[in-house]
Amino acid sequence: MAHAPTPPDAAVLRLHALDEEDLAHVSAILQDSLIRVGDFAYLPGQRRFALVGARFDWAAEAEGRLERCRTGLHFEAVQRARLLRVPHDKPETVLVLLAVTFEPGPEAPSGVVRLHFAGGAAIQLDVECVEAQMRDIGPRWAVKSRPSHDQGLAAPVEQA
Repeated sequence: MAHAPTPPDAAVLRLHALDEEDLAHVSAILQDSLIRVGDFAYLPGQRRFALVGARFDWAAEAEGRLERCRTGLHFEAVQRARLLRVPHDKPETVLVLLAVTFEPGPEAPSGVVRLHFAGGAAIQLDVECVEAQMRDIGPRWAVKSRPSHDQGLAAPVEQA
């Protein structure tokens, strides 16, 4: 996979989510991101969960380009992180992010952020509040097709 320099007209996307609505927007932008298990971490001392992935750039597709971009995402005020059906002992495994959701807890603004992956894997973050930041951090590269959500497939299909 050859990485090309970012085109001069490609904006570096930065988003900050402070509530459920903001997080839904971040989720839409990150849908179909490819994330290696070895590229996420919970830092309990900093109360932070962070990951790096390769997001499909849906805005570029609307302009006729099929490309992915290296993107970082982190959550603050994380009290606990749980991996559900994530093969944490296989850091090279690539997961396909389907959605990021927030479920309010009994005492606002706390709740649970869930990162849902194809195949039933998930990461659950107990948070004091929604505070997430997403930013494009690296190169862009062309891909041959857009992710597909055909019925019956466990994960979106794409050719690199």
